[in-house]
Amino acid sequence: MRAVIILFVIGTFLSCDKKGELPNVYHSGALRTMMSGDISKTIDLDTLSQKKHLYALGAFEGLQGEIQIFEGVSQSSTVKDSTVVIENEIEGSASLLVYTQVEKWVENSLFNFASKTDLESLLMNEAKKVGLDTEKPFPFILEGKISELQWHVINWNPKDSVHTHKKHQESGLNGIITNENVRILGFYSNKHKAIFTHHSSNVHMHFTSKDQSLAGHVDDLKIKDSIILKLPKL
Repeated sequence: MRAVIILFVIGTFLSCDKKGELPNVYHSGALRTMMSGDISKTIDLDTLSQKKHLYALGAFEGLQGEIQIFEGVSQSSTVKDSTVVIENEIEGSASLLVYTQVEKWVENSLFNFASKTDLESLLMNEAKKVGLDTEKPFPFILEGKISELQWHVINWNPKDSVHTHKKHQESGLNGIITNENVRILGFYSNKHKAIFTHHSSNVHMHFTSKDQSLAGHVDDLKIKDSIILKLPKL
């Protein structure tokens, strides 16, 4: 009887540890590889189409548009005839993709911030409050009205072999939206610079507007009021 009780207790501890695991974040491709000129395919998107609770962002093969997937629904964007076109099918291939599966989120209000740098500090503090291991990459969602959001949708010229961050921002369409409701998917990591975050940042974010007419890469944003922050529920 004593042995049975000991086994039961050990099993209980193991199950508790497993329950509190942070969802894995996966990536295919790397920003440093793209900046060196290799913008070839690293993953086919249809290999992920059956995954439940899928959240993903990245760039299409050849840098021909931006990938945004929220809860298994694509809001990806490409440029056609100088217009942003929203793609609702999870298809095609990517040069870079970051993705995870999150079934449940914890909601909280995040106070105002003036830049992505300020957001990084707020994310660290809020993630620690809900018990996330901030030494590991984690996804987050921001929902609500932004004061200002700078965006771009890449449309790279395949004949151009010289890559810079500025040229990536300017190669397709870009702009600034103000005082609009958006949904932003982001990934935080302090260990993936030049892999899936830029060399000077710990976050990579994409967005979609509330009416789903515009979506793309977030270059910078400001929040004057509060906005809803969602983090994975452990």
